[in-house]
Amino acid sequence: MNALIKAVKYFIRISSEEEAIISDLFTESRLKPGEYFLEEGKICRSVAFIEKGLLRYFVTQDGNEKTHYFNKENEFACNYSSFLPGTPSDTAIQALEETTLYLISYDNLQRLYADLKEGERFGRLAIEQVFLSFREQIRSLYTDPPARRYQQFLESYADLVQRIPQYYIASYVGVKPQSLSRIRKRLTGGEKGRR
Repeated sequence: MNALIKAVKYFIRISSEEEAIISDLFTESRLKPGEYFLEEGKICRSVAFIEKGLLRYFVTQDGNEKTHYFNKENEFACNYSSFLPGTPSDTAIQALEETTLYLISYDNLQRLYADLKEGERFGRLAIEQVFLSFREQIRSLYTDPPARRYQQFLESYADLVQRIPQYYIASYVGVKPQSLSRIRKRLTGGEKGRR
């Protein structure tokens, strides 16, 4: 729970009493690789803080999974468009490796906002960070060619390249795995040519 407390402190100042409130409002959960934090069609009931592990967000279209986001350690995970209104999710969130989460329900989140002196501020700042990241992902999907999306993936998730299977990276970039191999070869060849 220390990592969660540290993450909250990144956004706001909290007292030792408020640390105890946070500890009471979150519950620990563990996922094995392939298990779901959220399945498509289900309502997202919690916001998760990832203490350890890796999550993948994807939608299924015409029987194909399209990956559009990853969350790693020390990040908050949620499908807010399902969580906030309490409606079924069009997105699935799946563990890619052993994952330890701290979960907070909607009602407990409202208590956190009310019981922490700067609780509302924490919620606003955390959501703003998620919104900006998600907005950039959507912009890139519609405006950037696959090679640029792959370069952005490397910039955003450099520490995850070895942890994410290539076919999920290809899905995220919006190409087939064979096309991703060609993009990687071109980029690697281009780097060697510039040396």
